[in-house]
Amino acid sequence: MFMLSIVIPVYNEVESLSELYGEIDTLARRENYEFEILFVDDGSNDGSWNEIEKLAALDSRVRGIRFRRNFGKAAALDAGFSAAQGQIVITLDADLQDDPHEIPRFLEKMEEGFDVVSGWKKVRHDPWHKVGPSRVFNRMVGWLTGVHLHDHNCGFKTYRREIFHEVRLYGELHRFVPVLAHARGWRVDEIVINHRPRKHGRSKYGVWRIVKGFLDLLTVYFLTGFGQRPQHLLGAVGLLFFFLGGAGFFLLLTYRVLSWTVEFMEPKHLHTSPWFYISITALLLGAQFMSIGFLAELITAYHGRDSQAYSIEKRTGAVKPRV
Repeated sequence: MFMLSIVIPVYNEVESLSELYGEIDTLARRENYEFEILFVDDGSNDGSWNEIEKLAALDSRVRGIRFRRNFGKAAALDAGFSAAQGQIVITLDADLQDDPHEIPRFLEKMEEGFDVVSGWKKVRHDPWHKVGPSRVFNRMVGWLTGVHLHDHNCGFKTYRREIFHEVRLYGELHRFVPVLAHARGWRVDEIVINHRPRKHGRSKYGVWRIVKGFLDLLTVYFLTGFGQRPQHLLGAVGLLFFFLGGAGFFLLLTYRVLSWTVEFMEPKHLHTSPWFYISITALLLGAQFMSIGFLAELITAYHGRDSQAYSIEKRTGAVKPRV
C-alpha cells in the first residue's frame, strides 16, 4: 500500500484544525491508509500554530511548517510538497469545506492511470461574487490552455509526487499545477466532490484575487505555449506591426507618386499625414518586439542548459554508473 502525504495550507483557521485532523484520522483508520499530514502555517496570527503543535505532539504522523510571515498559498504548498514523503500527495483547504471522505474516490481515479486528479465543486456553498468570476475564469483557462477542468481554483487535488520534480510553484501558480503538469505530458482528470458550507472563520477570497488570477493565467499561457520558443509569440507580434507599418508607408508613397501624375489628386508631403507617424510607430513597435523576442530566445537558450525541455516517462536497459 502506498503512503499518502496530505498537505494542508493554513492561514488563520485555528477553529477548524482539530476537527479536520479527526476526520482524516477516522477515514485513515477505516480505510487502513498509511499517511502523514503536513500543516503549513502561512503566517497565521490567530493561534493556528499552537494548535498544530498540539496535534503534532499527539500524533507522530502530523508535522508542521511555519512561515515567518504570510507568503501566499503557492509558497505554502511548495513547502509542503518539498517535505512530503508519500508517493501520492493530496492537497485540501483547512476550512472544512473540502470533505476528506472524498479521498478514496480520488485514489480510485488515480488507479485508472491518471497523474493529477482535480476536484470539481459542482454544487458550491460560496457567495455569488466568488462563484461567478470563478466560472468565467475556468472557461478562460480551458480556452487558452486546452485543459478543460470545471474548477481550477479547487484546492482539493491529488498528485503523484514525481510531478513536483518538474513543476515549480511560485507567485500564485498553485491553481495551475494541472495545466503545468499537462503541458509536460502528465495525465489530468477531475471528479465531482462534495463541497460543504464554511463553519468557522471567513473566506480569504477578495476582488484583487480575480486580477491576480488573470495575470497568472497569462503567465501560464506563455510558459506552457511559448516557454521554450518565446520568439514564436513576440516575433509574430513584431512581424504584424512591421507589416502594418510597411503597408502604411507603401500606401502613402503610392498616393505621393500618383499625386504627381493624376491631376485631381492634391500633392501632399508625407509628414503632413497622421498615417505617416502611425506607420513609423508601428515599425518601431515591430522592431522592439523582435528585439525582445531575440533576447528572450538567448535567455531561454542559456538557462535551457540547466533544465530539460521534455519529460521522460520510462527508460529501458541498465544505467551504467558514472565514472
